[in-house]
Amino acid sequence: MEKYILKIKKINDKAVIPNYAHEGDAGLDLYAVQELILNPGERGLVHTGIQIELPKNTEAQIRPRSGLALKSGITTLNSPGTIDEGYRGEIGVILINHSNEIFKIEHGMKIAQMVIKPVFKVEIIETSELSESERNEKGFGSSGTR
Repeated sequence: MEKYILKIKKINDKAVIPNYAHEGDAGLDLYAVQELILNPGERGLVHTGIQIELPKNTEAQIRPRSGLALKSGITTLNSPGTIDEGYRGEIGVILINHSNEIFKIEHGMKIAQMVIKPVFKVEIIETSELSESERNEKGFGSSGTR
């Protein structure tokens, strides 16, 4: 199995380097480097204090933490968020408070997870015909509810 290297640069002394909580986890935990209050229905950009350099032909996907979503109603917007291979700015996470309670994000809190995925580049060809499929144009609930 090929080994991929993710380079991480701390741009804030208080930043926590992302890590896997358990062997076999798909997502690296991302940590807040600030405190922020999210009122019910409010969204905010949470800084992580890190920059990354992704391996070639990969993306980083920012995903919600299931525990925050279930216990506190906090999730990520634009999910999964995509960090492109060439981006070198600070990693920020857009969180939203779907609960009826004020939620305080604290420094060092796990706020999201980051999954590194391969990206396939495709050649674009304009055409006037597409092949038939079993599904064709059926969508938006066409598979039923059971």
